Amino acid sequence: MIKIANKQIDNNSKTFFIAEIGINHNGSIKNAEKLIKECKKAGADAVKFQKRTIEKVYSLDELMKPRDSVFGKTNGDLKRGLEFSKTDYQKIDKICKDLDIIWFASCWDIESVDFMEDMNIPCYKIASASLTDKDLLNYTKNTNKPIILSTGMSTEDEIERATRIIGEDKLIILHCTSSYPCAIDELNLSYIHKLKEKYKCPIGYSGHEVGLSTTLAAVAMGAKVVERHVTLDRSLWGSDQSASIEPVGLNKLIRDIKAFEQALGDGKKIVYDTEKPILEKLRKINTI
Repeated sequence: MIKIANKQIDNNSKTFFIAEIGINHNGSIKNAEKLIKECKKAGADAVKFQKRTIEKVYSLDELMKPRDSVFGKTNGDLKRGLEFSKTDYQKIDKICKDLDIIWFASCWDIESVDFMEDMNIPCYKIASASLTDKDLLNYTKNTNKPIILSTGMSTEDEIERATRIIGEDKLIILHCTSSYPCAIDELNLSYIHKLKEKYKCPIGYSGHEVGLSTTLAAVAMGAKVVERHVTLDRSLWGSDQSASIEPVGLNKLIRDIKAFEQALGDGKKIVYDTEKPILEKLRKINTI
């Protein structure tokens, strides 16, 4: 059993739903607050952001590449414009505490882990892009907090090595395909079963597809943690917007997950009281 803030996650728990705000706030605290409120209203358990130390994650050449955006003319202008400051995250922390919703972040470098340790977040996410970053895995493990590991664009051997470094005691593994948006025939949901057979820790699903039904299918296949990107409007600029779900879709997805969990039952066959009048009316007298 793994505990994130006040939520317990194991193979018998309800689905833990992470609404991935990521960088879909487009550098605006107002947008971030709107998204947090929509996620809370929909019933998400947590919201997640992304934290990078720009000069550590990207090379100077990469930052200098031309790229038009609302922040300027280079890729560096864009990357810096999307990063929230400590003051910004203090505001996010207050918003989430006031709304009673968990928040945390994907940290892309060691300095960002230190940054988030100062914010005292309850767990960490290792993004698929960072799965092979041995130093980051070890450093994050040393926080002694739960780690959620996404496995997109990774081989089985790479997943095994990352899992050995982190250990399974405080680990949640998310099946993932890192295409934005992801084609339906590349979701490979059956790999959830393989992960459940191979690892003792909770297994979940991080989806980047268009639509909701396949994410619900992942829950039916045993995903105990679900992560989906969320946005205020899929037509907004930004690399993750098209693979995100809007508030209406978010409400529907969480509603349907809860309905599935309620419908699943305990697997024991009984005759319900509501069936008995029908039984008396329609069942033939001769018995088997």
